This record gives sequence, C-alpha cells and structure tokens, in this order.
Amino acid sequence: MTGRAILDSLRRDVAELAETGIVQVAQHGWDKPGLVPLWFGEGDQPTPEFICDAAAEALRRGETFYTDQRGILPLREALARYTQRTFGVEVSTDEVSLVTAGMSALYLAMDMLIEPDDEVVAIGPVWPNIYSTVEVHGGVVKHASIDLVDGEWRLDLDRLFALAGERTKAIFVNSPGNPTGWMMESDEQRALMEFARARGIWVIADEVYHQLVFDRDVAPSFLQVASRDDRLIVVNSFSKSWLMTGWRLGWLTHPAALAPTIAKLVQITTSGVPQFLQRAAIAAVEDGDHVTRDLRARCKVGRDLVFDRLESWPKLRLARPKAAFYAFFAVDGMTDSVAYAKRIIDEANVGLAPGSAFGPAGEGYLRLCFAASEATLQRGLDALEPMLGVGADQRRSA
Repeated sequence: MTGRAILDSLRRDVAELAETGIVQVAQHGWDKPGLVPLWFGEGDQPTPEFICDAAAEALRRGETFYTDQRGILPLREALARYTQRTFGVEVSTDEVSLVTAGMSALYLAMDMLIEPDDEVVAIGPVWPNIYSTVEVHGGVVKHASIDLVDGEWRLDLDRLFALAGERTKAIFVNSPGNPTGWMMESDEQRALMEFARARGIWVIADEVYHQLVFDRDVAPSFLQVASRDDRLIVVNSFSKSWLMTGWRLGWLTHPAALAPTIAKLVQITTSGVPQFLQRAAIAAVEDGDHVTRDLRARCKVGRDLVFDRLESWPKLRLARPKAAFYAFFAVDGMTDSVAYAKRIIDEANVGLAPGSAFGPAGEGYLRLCFAASEATLQRGLDALEPMLGVGADQRRSA
C-alpha cells in the first residue's frame, strides 16, 4: 500500500491537519549551529531542584502505580488552596481535575463540548493549537481579533458578541494572551460571562500565564466573576509559572457536575497522571511562590531589554505587553511570516515564531520569547538588528 493510500484511509480532517507555522520554522532551523532559540514559549532555566526532588523521592517510595483519574486528593486539595489564596475564590476538590498538560485540558474540553459544525469563537491572535483542537472535533473556529491601537492591544466586545450565532457552543479566551501579552480586565470578563450566561454558551478560559503579570500580582480570572453553576472551564498549567514545560502537567477548574465525565475521558486517554509527577506538582504549588516571583522579575527585565531595542527600530509596530513573556511585533512590508522567519534563521541565526501561526490576525507579525537570559536576548537582538532594525542607528543618533 502506498503512503498516499494509507493517508487516504484516515479521517480526512486529521490527515489534512496543517502543521503549525511554529513547527515549520523550527524544522527549518532546529539543528543549525549557534542558533539563538527565541521561538518557543519557555525560558532557558531548568525546573528548580526542590520540585525535581519531590518527584525523585516519590519514585523511591514506590509511587509508580495507577492513581485517581482526576488526580490524587492531596494535589486537588493543594490546587483548591492555591485558587483561594491566588484569586480569593473557594473551590472544592470536585471542581478541580489534573490532566497531562494544559493542551490535554483543552482537548478534553473540546471532547466534552464540540460536535460537528459547532462553532467556537476564539479571541486572537492566539496560540495555534486551539484552532486544530476545534477542527479535529469537526467544529468551526470564528475569529474575534484584538486590535493594536495607539500602542495597546484592545478588544471590541460588541464585535465579539456579534460573532456568536446559533451554532456557537463556546467562546475561547486566552488571558493573559499568547502571543500578544494582552490581558482581559475584570469588567470585560464580567460582561462576557453575562453574555455567555444569557445565551447558554460555554466560556473556556486559558489562564496559564496568570502569574506572569508586570503591573499587579496576578491577572484577573474568570473564576472571580462567575458563579459555581456557570458554563465555565478554566485551563491552567504548571509549565509557565514553575518552569515545568517538559513535565506536561495541567489542571482544569470546572463545574462539579463535570467531574465524572472528565474522569471517564481521562480513563480512555491517559488513565491519569503518574503519581510521582503529582508529588512534584504539590511541591511547586505549595512551596514555589518564590520561583514564580523570580521568574516574573526575570521576565520583566527581559521585556524591558527587548522592547527598549525593538521600539527604536522604525520598521516595527508593537505594544509593550502587560503580561506573559512575548514580544509580538509587526514588520513593515512583511506578508509571509513563515517565509520571513525562515529567512531570519538563514541570515541572522535567530529562531522566531511566525505570526500567521496565531490565526489570520497574526500575519505580518513575528513573536519573540523574552523569558531567556539577558546574554541570550542581547545576542539575539544584535543578530536581528541588521534585518529588522534598519534605520535604528540613525534614529538613536538623531
């Protein structure tokens, strides 16, 4: 059987699923010697030792067996306490479920909600996997774009609401946002929640960057404006705040009525998260506040270092973000961000993510992750300046 025949035997929507632009660019430059990798959403620091030790100690104790499908009770209790102290919201252990990564949480949410031809309104530009996750379930994504206005990303709520039609099953919000660093304020969350409640629409809130905020302690959460019986699923992850991207641990906060369904879906996919990893998660959420504080401070230094340079390059349009750890900037005259990002690899040896990967509103933009060391960021910016900083020297000397 030929490769084409094999692919023709698959579900068409799966076989034809496009590779994300980020992966296309990474494949172009993955093994290039000396490349400065600023394309993925992670820093260059390893997971703290005390978190690793908690997993290792659990392994030595023999915690290698099957566990509760939604997470061991001590971890769900720790996450309930974390929610209380972080957002001032009380949740029960029946409203918290652990999963293998934030991506699994999103996929599981779509498993529960999306039937063929259902619509999800997604606020973008946004992390690309949300589009694929909807489409592989037979759903349709409708794009509600934020706009870069006067150096700030803004959302038009009326335009968002107008996109919600009879087939709209959910509205997806990533706040703080990847790639823009845009953040939805509490009054906007309240208005969106009221709209969704009146229309019987689910809100899926990706809040994985809630701790990485520069003008306050924590980002607003939909949990703070919702009631316990609202159609709200909040997705979170250990990846960003505790330097655990490779551990693949996430959690959902959800109505208690969903707990049995989530347990069944976990059972037929992963059968649950390994217990020794859950012990590491407890250590992170109970004893890792200093990790998050240090990361936030480090990212603020990185943000200011990067934007002090980028803002002096006249061919760029951008907004200094309030949260997350990305610079998302438009390049004058660029119409194919994937091709341009590959060219940057070839000519500057720097890896950036193409804006088109983040939806239609992202074309013409590039994303740079500034959660790296100052030395790495300086090296990357110095290499980028001949391509992106045309005219910058003249502006600085004027």
